[in-house]
Amino acid sequence: MKDMHRERILILDFGSQTTQLIARRVREAKVYCEIHPFSLGLDEIRKMAPKGIILSGGPASVYDQGAPKVPSGLFRLGIPILGICYGMQLTAHIMGGQVEKGVRREFGPARLVIEEHGEIFQGLAQAPVTHQVWMSHGDRIDVMPEDFVAVASSGSSPVAAMRHKRLPIFGVQFHPEVVHTEIGDDIIRNFLFRVCGCRPVWDMGSFVTAAIEDIRARVGSKRVICALSGGVDSTVTALIVNKAIGGNLISIFVNNGLLRKGEAEAVLAFLNGIGLNVHYVDAAKRFLERLKGVAEPERKRKIIGEEFIRIFEEEAGRIGQVSFLAQGTLYPDVIESVSFKGPSAVIKSHHNVGGLPEVMRLELIEPLRELFKDEVRKVAHELKMPDELIYRHPFPGPGLAIRILGDVTEERLSILREADAIVMEEIKTSGWYRKVWQAFAVLLPIRTVGVMGDERTYEHVVAIRAVDSLDAMTADWTRLPYNVLARLSNRIINEVRGVNRVCFDISSKPPATIEWE
Repeated sequence: MKDMHRERILILDFGSQTTQLIARRVREAKVYCEIHPFSLGLDEIRKMAPKGIILSGGPASVYDQGAPKVPSGLFRLGIPILGICYGMQLTAHIMGGQVEKGVRREFGPARLVIEEHGEIFQGLAQAPVTHQVWMSHGDRIDVMPEDFVAVASSGSSPVAAMRHKRLPIFGVQFHPEVVHTEIGDDIIRNFLFRVCGCRPVWDMGSFVTAAIEDIRARVGSKRVICALSGGVDSTVTALIVNKAIGGNLISIFVNNGLLRKGEAEAVLAFLNGIGLNVHYVDAAKRFLERLKGVAEPERKRKIIGEEFIRIFEEEAGRIGQVSFLAQGTLYPDVIESVSFKGPSAVIKSHHNVGGLPEVMRLELIEPLRELFKDEVRKVAHELKMPDELIYRHPFPGPGLAIRILGDVTEERLSILREADAIVMEEIKTSGWYRKVWQAFAVLLPIRTVGVMGDERTYEHVVAIRAVDSLDAMTADWTRLPYNVLARLSNRIINEVRGVNRVCFDISSKPPATIEWE
C-alpha cells in the first residue's frame, strides 16, 4: 500500500466532534488520510512526508491557558496547510495575528461572501453571490498575521477565510466537512488537488490488491489464524488473507456464549459455504465463568478480549507453527480506543484494540485497520460477497455481554436473545433492515411493576436501540414508525417471559455511544 500512502494527508486533531468527517471527505475524494493528535512531533511529520496537513477544529480558545498548540515550525516545513475553525485561529495566533472573542457568536448556518478567487475557492461564484456554510465558533480573527489576506467574510467574521500571500497556508472559519456547508466538498477537493497536488488513487480495488501483496510479503510461508465472527469485518479480513496465503490460513470461530439466537449455527454454515477452512471452538462456559459477578462495562470488555486472545493462542499451539493472528479491526475502533493526549479522551476500549493483553505470542495482522465501515463494505463488494452479509448490522466483539447492563448470566442472556430475535425479525419484516445502520435490544439492570392477567408483576425492562450512521463515529436515532415500535413492544412483552416493559432509546452519538456499554 506504499504507493497509495504517498498521497497521504495528515489531519491533526484538536478535539473536534467532526474530525472524522474531515477524514471521510478526504477519502471520498479518493485520497488517503490519517488522523493524529495535534501533539505529533515535527520529526514524525517529516518522516511521513504528507502531501498536505489539515488542522481540525476544537473546543478551546487559542488564548486559554494550556490551549492545544502546534510548534511554529510546522508552518515552515513547506507542506500545504488548511486550518479549519480552531485550526485557522491557531494559525493566525502562531503567525502573529490577533484572535479575540467575537462581538457575537456564530453557531449554525451563515452566509459566506467570497471576496477573492484563490486556489481553495477555485470554480466557486464570487460576490455578490453568497454561499451557505456551517459555523461553530465564539472567537474571531481581529488582526490578520503579516503576509496574510482575507479571502472571504460572513456576517460576524470579517475574516471567514484567509491565505498566505506566498506560502500554501490557508484557513477557513467555517466547517467544510459538514453537509450543511454547501461548497464544502469543492473547498476540500481544491485543497487536495490544486494546492497539495494529490492524485485520486485511494480506491477499494487498489486497496485489496495492495493489502494482499503486503500480507504475502510479510507472512511468507508462515501460518496465520483469523478471528472470525461471521460479520462483514472479520469475513472480509479472512478473505483478503486467504487470497494472500491460501492454505496457510486457518480461520477460528469462537462461540463465546454471548452470541444471538441461532447465530453460531448460521455463521458456521455460511463460512464453510464460502470455502474458508474454519475451526469451531465452543468456549461458552469458559467466558461465562470469567464474567461471573462482573458488572463494570470496561472490565467486561477487557476480560472478553483477553480470553479471546488466550483461546487463539491455545488453538495456535494445537495447530502448530502459527505466527500471526488476523482480525477485523477498523479505523473507528482505533480512533475511539486511543487518547489524543489533549481535548479527546478514550471513549471506551474496543474488543479488537483495547481488549488485547499487553503480552501476546502472536503478531497481529489487521488489513482493515485504516478503513471506515462503509469502505469495508465497498471492499466486500470487490470480493463479491453476498449482500446479506455485506449489510448485516454491526455486532460488537464482546457480544451480548455489553448489551446486558450488570451481571451476565444464562437467565439474562436467554431473555435478551429472545428479545433481540424479535427486534431483528420485525425490522426485516417491516422493510427497515437496510434503512437502519444498527438495531438491537438491551437488557436493563432494573425491574418495574406491571400488570398481566389482572396480576401484579415485577419484571425486566428491555430497551430498543436503532441508529442511522455512516461510519459509527457519529449517529442519530432512527425515527422508526409508531406501528413498528408498537409491534416490537407488544411481541417482546407477550413472548419473552420475564419482561413487562419496553423503552425506545432516542439518544444521538455524541453525547451517547451506539452501544450502551
